[in-house]
Amino acid sequence: MNKQLFVSFVILFFLFAATILVIIYGKGYQIDFQKGRPEIAGTGLLVATSNPDGASVYINDHLTTATNNTINLAPGIYKVKIAKEAYFSWEKTIKVEKEVVAKAQALLFSKTPMLEGITDLGVDNTVIDPSSTKIAFTVSSQSTKKNGVYILNMNAGPLLTLQGSATQIADDTTDLFSTAKLQWSPDGQNILATITNDARETKYLLTTNGFNQTPQDVTETIQTILDGWDSQVKLSHDSQIAGLKSNLQKIVNDKFSIIAWSPDETKILYTASTSGTLQPIINPPLIGSDSTPQHRTISKGSIYIYDIKEDKNFLILSSQDQSGKEFKLEWLPDSLHLLFVHDKKIDVLEYDGANETTIYAGPFVDSSVFPWPTVDKFVIVTDLGNNEISPNLYTVSLK
Repeated sequence: MNKQLFVSFVILFFLFAATILVIIYGKGYQIDFQKGRPEIAGTGLLVATSNPDGASVYINDHLTTATNNTINLAPGIYKVKIAKEAYFSWEKTIKVEKEVVAKAQALLFSKTPMLEGITDLGVDNTVIDPSSTKIAFTVSSQSTKKNGVYILNMNAGPLLTLQGSATQIADDTTDLFSTAKLQWSPDGQNILATITNDARETKYLLTTNGFNQTPQDVTETIQTILDGWDSQVKLSHDSQIAGLKSNLQKIVNDKFSIIAWSPDETKILYTASTSGTLQPIINPPLIGSDSTPQHRTISKGSIYIYDIKEDKNFLILSSQDQSGKEFKLEWLPDSLHLLFVHDKKIDVLEYDGANETTIYAGPFVDSSVFPWPTVDKFVIVTDLGNNEISPNLYTVSLK
C-alpha cells in the first residue's frame, strides 16, 4: 500500500511539474545553458504568418523558420523579413517583449500581377459607390441604344461571370447620358447624372435597380436633393464620432479632417487640420501592439492614419511630399492596407506606412483605380497603351 501511495505521489508530482513547465514555456520562458548552469530565461514570442503561406522567415538576416510558426526570442528589437519566391518581400522592425506575443503578419504581393478585362464596351466617367461594391460608368463608343450609363456589381459572382455583365440603367434615346458626369447617392440607391449641352446643364436622378425608361429631370429641385444627401452624410459622420471615447471625440473634431474611415471603422485616414500633439488616449500603452514608430506630433496638411484600438498614429504622406502632386488613397477591404495612386503608378502600403510596394506601373487612368470587395485584386481603367481602342475596366491581381 505504501509503495502504491509513493508511486501515485511521484506521478502526481511529475504531472504537476510538467504542467508548470508548459505554462512557463507558453509565457515565453526557456532554459538557458549559456552561463554554465541551467537558468530559466524570460523570452517573448513572435508569431509569423503570411498569405500565401510557406514563406521563409528571416530574423536579423538569418533564416530561422517558415511562416505559420511561433518563435521564442529574447526581449529586444529585431529586423524581420518574410520572403517567398515570385513575391515581393515583407520587412518590418518588431519589438519583442518578455511574456508578450508579437506578430509579423505579411500579405505578400505577386511580382507578376495578372490583368483581366471585365468590360468590353469601352468606359468613361467611372465612379465607385459608397459601399465600394459597384462601379458606375458611361459608354459612348456604341450605338444610341447601347450608349448610356451602366453599373457593374463586383459582388455579383466569380470574375469570369462578370465579363460583359454590366447592367445598363439609361441610354441615349432620352438625352446624351453617354456624356454624363455621375454622382452616387450616400445610400447607393440613386445616381445623379449631369449632362451639359450648349452650356446648359440638365440633371437627372436615376434609380440603380433597373433601366430608367423615363429618367427623372431634377434640375429645378437639385438643391433640395443635395441638401438631403448632405444630411445623410452628416448623420453617418456624427454617428461614427459618437461611438468614440469623449476625449478622442475632441481630438478628432479639433485636429482631424477625415478622408475615410477604414471598412471596419477601427482606423481613420485623415489630413491634419492643425498642427499639434496628440495626447495619449490609452495610458499605459497596450502591450504587444504595433511597434512601428508613430507620429504623435502632427503637422497641418500632412496625412495620417489613427488606429483607434491601439491609440497609435502613423504618418502616411507629409504636406511637403504632396506639393504639386496628384495622388489618391483608398482603403483595401481588410482595413490593413491602402491603395496609393501617384506618379503614374499604383502602390499598396500597410496602414502604419510600412512595406510600400509598387504593384502596377503600366498605362491607366489615374482617377479610376478602385479596390475590389476582396483583398486579392483592384480595378483600373486602361487602354493598355493602345490609343486606337476605348479604355475598359480591368482587374489587377495582388496575389
